[in-house]
Amino acid sequence: MNILEHRALRGPNYYSRYLAIFMRLDIGELEQRPSDTMPDVVARLTEQMPTLAEHRCSIGRRGGFLERLARGTWAGHVVEHVAIELQNLIGFSVGYGKTLDTYETGIYNVIYRYRDEACGLAAGVEAVDFVERLFDGRAIDMPMIIARLKTVRDAHMLGPSTASIVAAASQRGIPWTRLSEDSSYVQLGHGHRQQRIQATVTGRTGLLGYSIADDKHWTKQLLDDAGIPVPRGWVCDSYEAALEAARNLGYPLAVKPLAGNHGRGVSTDIHDGHDLREAFETAARQHPSVIVEQYIRGDDHRLLVIDGTLVAAARRRPAHVVGDGVSTLQALVETENRDPRRGLGHENLLTRIELDAQSQRLIEQQNLTPQSVVASGEIVYLKATANLSTGGTATDVTDEVHPGVRYLAERIARLVGLDIIGIDLVAETLSRPLEEQAAAVVEVNAGPGFRMHLSPTHGEGREVGRHVVDMLFAEGDDGRIPIVAVTGTNGKTTTVRLLAHLLRQAGRKVGMACTGGIEIDNHVILRGDYSGPQAAAIVLREPTVEYAVLEVARGGIMRRGLGFDACDVGVLLNIASDHLGESDIHSLDDLARCKTVVIDAVREGGKAVLNADDPRTLAAQEWVRGESIFFTLDSDSRAVRRHVREHGVAFTVVNGCIVMRQGHVEAEIVPVLDVPIAFEGHARFNVANALAAAAAAHALGLGIADIQRGLRTFHPSHGQNPGRTNLIMADGVQVLVDYGHNVAALIALDELICRLPARRRIGVASAPGNRRDEDLVALGEQLARMHDALYIYETDPRGRAAGETAALLGRGAESPAAAGHAGRGDHVCRVALIMDENQAIDAAFAEADQGDLLVLLIDDIDSVIARLKGRRFGAVAEGL
Repeated sequence: MNILEHRALRGPNYYSRYLAIFMRLDIGELEQRPSDTMPDVVARLTEQMPTLAEHRCSIGRRGGFLERLARGTWAGHVVEHVAIELQNLIGFSVGYGKTLDTYETGIYNVIYRYRDEACGLAAGVEAVDFVERLFDGRAIDMPMIIARLKTVRDAHMLGPSTASIVAAASQRGIPWTRLSEDSSYVQLGHGHRQQRIQATVTGRTGLLGYSIADDKHWTKQLLDDAGIPVPRGWVCDSYEAALEAARNLGYPLAVKPLAGNHGRGVSTDIHDGHDLREAFETAARQHPSVIVEQYIRGDDHRLLVIDGTLVAAARRRPAHVVGDGVSTLQALVETENRDPRRGLGHENLLTRIELDAQSQRLIEQQNLTPQSVVASGEIVYLKATANLSTGGTATDVTDEVHPGVRYLAERIARLVGLDIIGIDLVAETLSRPLEEQAAAVVEVNAGPGFRMHLSPTHGEGREVGRHVVDMLFAEGDDGRIPIVAVTGTNGKTTTVRLLAHLLRQAGRKVGMACTGGIEIDNHVILRGDYSGPQAAAIVLREPTVEYAVLEVARGGIMRRGLGFDACDVGVLLNIASDHLGESDIHSLDDLARCKTVVIDAVREGGKAVLNADDPRTLAAQEWVRGESIFFTLDSDSRAVRRHVREHGVAFTVVNGCIVMRQGHVEAEIVPVLDVPIAFEGHARFNVANALAAAAAAHALGLGIADIQRGLRTFHPSHGQNPGRTNLIMADGVQVLVDYGHNVAALIALDELICRLPARRRIGVASAPGNRRDEDLVALGEQLARMHDALYIYETDPRGRAAGETAALLGRGAESPAAAGHAGRGDHVCRVALIMDENQAIDAAFAEADQGDLLVLLIDDIDSVIARLKGRRFGAVAEGL
């Protein structure tokens, strides 16, 4: 088998509303070997993966997939189920999948859900190898497969603290995005309502408080000045200074680096100069300045304060073993490490115990060696600190905290100035006031770990992640900004730009992405085609954006999905033939299903804006979960009249005026003559775009006055709508610059061209090579019908031989079907092939005289406009 394509779909997509992996799989000779030709396949598969018995498959009951397997199915379908189950076996709960035939024999599209992208992709690769071995009768090493997948999981998974915050956010419907693949840097929410975290450090964590917590001497000084008990100690830069501190403080001592975390470099219960030297050198490897302080006896406690409130407390014990009177110390450690709760790093509830130099020193202090048999019941401590990261254990004692201790912890948080703080307190117990016992605060921590509170070794786990989310987001705040997704075959960019303009005119801060680039707050930040999920991610990351207006193209949907989980308004403009034959989109019905992904992604309570003049677009209403708003150029449309009678909203044109209808109410918005992009109503396609943008603005809550003002002030200029019906003067010649690139778009544009006064119409056009032959020929035919002279060039062959695309366009333009034009007799278009775009434009200009209309249907809008400016560039034409 051979994986031809393999990628993650990051949001609603053609195949699923959920995150999914797409695999295009060539099963090769296994096309001739379905599973029913292999008598032992069910037995072998269930031996390796007994949990596959839970897969219901299309049969709809437990064991359904195994029934399908016995009756006969193909290898691609088996890969789907194995990829799903492999993810379940490493801890990700997934269940959705489907396998689809393609137009090519032996090639299947395998779709399966994922939780973690890297693990989902890795599971697919492992599943293909697994199924090949299954069908070939070769050995399968399941433990090794699971080990490899766990390695991927552990390299990419969020730490337990960050994961708890993300889980709490998800429970509240707050979207989240990982901003760095190799760290716990996460964005919660979108745009101006977002909050960011790095593990348990938030965007609200003060730099000053963080700095105080990182400097142990500064912390002690601050707390001591406030009357809070802390160990007496000195900061030492040499072993001699440490000895002087010991003489003044007396033994036992604790030694730690001035700055650090996770107990690195910390030594406790130091009793003599020899151990002091060793402890000093250990700490100095972490930081050149070392604290030597009193060692306080008692249990180590961690107090967690979030947003000024104590939310959890734990008693921690350093890594240790308990003797049984038979086993050696080394054996006891190995037995403890076999506890399934222990793992490497933060992968499990507990961390494996590693015997290092510090462990060796502690063992020697207890007059033991690793080979010593430890007496029954005797506790042997193996680490100086109680950090979970070094193998320690934790017991929840939140409900035992005395009110005085609670007040102390919350006061420390205020004094240090941290929104999330972990306070290390050594005391006999937290159930009595500190003044009644030997106790001291030995450290405070910015960005404290939550693992000990989430899943303590003993006692009740606490939902501390929820407290972080509640601090960052007010009750009822889901962190979302309104997202508008606009799709269709033609008109997307104009509608997106116009809607963004309407919002800006109403005082909103807008992030906009389209085929021309990305704009934030009316500033262009990126140029190029940004009509896919990458653009959505960029816009939604911007901290100033209040509204996101996103163009969504077919290619982005098929390649990566939408890039967001839901939108507030989905706009579906039209469905026309374009890019058929790509990405398994072979018909208009396939294309309609692709485009309706945007409508399917409209959240509950959101609104869908639909073109009632397009039957396939209107049919998308079945996917709508919220309300539908129609727009139409036909004010007498039966479907629209019925919709309005049922108190649905519709935007249409009545007596030359854009109006909004609902029930028996009809509100006038603006005369079409006052809408610049409508060209006095002759650009009917832009009238439709204006209706769509007005409907989407209404769905977002804009009033009629806001919509009216925006429609009146949006012009077909290069500045406001580059490359979309830009009518300008250059060297005395009227020039229309547009991006029309399919037959439907050109037919619509022809309506406008026919109404522009011109002696001759001279066109310059091309098309990408990734169109079907028949589409390129049809495009050439339409171009010839529109023009008296046509210059065809070639820009992007996209897999075709040089000149092949231009030749197909030329064939269409010179065919008998291209002759004649409504209202223009038996005109014949003169066709010339000039392969270079600039040379084609120069040739057209050389031919054009005053009174001619030059139509430039080009891709590189900015460079062409720049060249036109060198030809006595004139003002934008206003009207006809």
